[in-house]
Amino acid sequence: MNTNQDSSFKPYISANDFIPEFTPKAIILGALFGIIFGAATVYLGLKVGLTVSASIPIAVLAISVFKYIGKSTILENNIVQTIGSAGESVAAGVVFTIPALLFLPGGSEYFQYFQIFVLALAGGILGVLFMIPLRRSLIVKEHGKLPFPEGTACADVLVAGEKGGKLAQKVYYGLGMAFLYKFFMSILGLWKDVPTYIFSKKSGLPNGTINGGITPELLGVGYIIGPKIAGIMVAGGVLSWLVLIPLITLVGDSLTTTFAPATKLISEMTPSEIWSNYIRYIGAGAVTFGGIITLIRSFPTIISAFSDSFKDLKESRGDNKVVKSRVEKDIPLVYVLVGSVVLVIFMALIPNIPTNLLSAIMIVVFGFFFVTVSSRIVGLIGSSSNPISGMTIATLMATALIFVGVGWTGDFYQPVVLIVGSIVCIASANAGATSQDLKTGYIVGASPLKQQLGLIIGVVASSFAIGGTVLLLNNALGIGPITPDHPNPLPAPQATLMATVIKGLLSQNLPWGLVISGMGIAAVMELSGVRSLPFAVGAYLPLSTSTPICVGGLVKLVVDKIKNTKEEESEIGPGALFSSGLIAGGALTGILIAILIGTNYDGKPIADYLNTHVAEGLGIAGDVISLLIFLGLALVLFKFAISKEEK
Repeated sequence: MNTNQDSSFKPYISANDFIPEFTPKAIILGALFGIIFGAATVYLGLKVGLTVSASIPIAVLAISVFKYIGKSTILENNIVQTIGSAGESVAAGVVFTIPALLFLPGGSEYFQYFQIFVLALAGGILGVLFMIPLRRSLIVKEHGKLPFPEGTACADVLVAGEKGGKLAQKVYYGLGMAFLYKFFMSILGLWKDVPTYIFSKKSGLPNGTINGGITPELLGVGYIIGPKIAGIMVAGGVLSWLVLIPLITLVGDSLTTTFAPATKLISEMTPSEIWSNYIRYIGAGAVTFGGIITLIRSFPTIISAFSDSFKDLKESRGDNKVVKSRVEKDIPLVYVLVGSVVLVIFMALIPNIPTNLLSAIMIVVFGFFFVTVSSRIVGLIGSSSNPISGMTIATLMATALIFVGVGWTGDFYQPVVLIVGSIVCIASANAGATSQDLKTGYIVGASPLKQQLGLIIGVVASSFAIGGTVLLLNNALGIGPITPDHPNPLPAPQATLMATVIKGLLSQNLPWGLVISGMGIAAVMELSGVRSLPFAVGAYLPLSTSTPICVGGLVKLVVDKIKNTKEEESEIGPGALFSSGLIAGGALTGILIAILIGTNYDGKPIADYLNTHVAEGLGIAGDVISLLIFLGLALVLFKFAISKEEK
């Protein structure tokens, strides 16, 4: 028997139990959810530059749907969420990058259905294939070390749905609470989504900003990842928003000329503009350095993973074949290697897509690098906080520098750089979702090989819908700046940034000083004994993302002190279950909000009819009220977490 499986861990469904899993009804329902969530993610990503993790909402929906159409097993429900989650992750990678073609010289001719479909398909499948050799290292060998918050929460949801009774109630209480909270906040507009306080320029902290996206899903993520990682993340955000932005304001306030890459005076900038023009490049540099350090640290486990895979391949071909249980079987490494090579050759040769042999090689190199980084990042902080755009910026930087080195600086090469970045972005996004799904499967006792096949099915199904959705939204609303034909466009903030980076790199005016400064900050954290990647993620993301996560981590810290438990312990406790419900309910409501915003009635989005705009006229009192309501939600989480565990 293969010894790679952690003998001390017992999955919910034993490896010796064979129950229905990869069934037609699970495959069809999963593909349907992949298409639906992929389409919703396209709109959300183009509108606000953020996406919502889909695994947990789909798991909840699968349990509910199967209650009406017939009984299902926990492994069938897991296959549904596995296939469906691919739609959201692939769509996120697409909308963060491919719309940038519209902003590049000659790029619009490649912004067609066929090209979008091919890029989504190739990037999504590469993300799955590159993740397969890493499964034993990240999922099995580091079980208990990498929390995989959303993957663990999804497993809790599936187990709770299987057991029913009071155990399941905790999840649905959290789901219902999150839905009501977000319905009143984001749909009816009774309190603010992001309470904010900005220090005046006359204060000792000019333009310093304290804010928080007070959503239930971020509170739940913070509880699950725990206080240590949450604290490191928010520390990075504090550095950016309460140190660097005020410092730039103080130094730049007396400047009478603009400081690149900005096109306006620093004295005239808001904190958000300073973040967008300067801090984001610093954060991208920090994430790049943290990713490199993460990869270096991962070399032993990567080598071990490939060694195990090659050993398995050799044993499967030998006379004395090692019989592995169903929970140890992956797609064979030979198929992974051949599939990856075929995809890359296909990308290099396919007509009407601006690629060549060099760019295809870079897709492989950068793709595997950032798939590894992404898979490990989501193990630390979850898919929702995975800095995919930062990894993509790093890819664009490296690719463009190589192109500059060989003299490829003309307008023709800008779309080529973007294609490399887009495939790497899609692969990294889907690899993060893949690792979360495989973690869920590891906990519930699923078959990895069937999950991996399911993920490929999910990529194929969603890729058909994503391209059509992007083009439909571009034709109906427009992507990019306001024009007479499109007065209400979708700004595509992430894709706009990618286009800006590419133009700056190939024209050789990228603010390298900012990028290198970010690398230096990450190096300082490593030298201080602090893992730089969570810190860099916090520095790169808006502070509003990390503050609610920190609140969730603080709740977990207090609960652990009261219960005298260790943060590393993984158990299906009431706090984790309620947090899983918060994440699921917040994500489901986020999709509903996207639909309400994107659906018009009599020329206006339905969301406009529902929003009371009460919070908008309250000023700072509205911020205080919003904060108190969020703290009330945190108190509810605390009450559930310290309650008696009922099985």
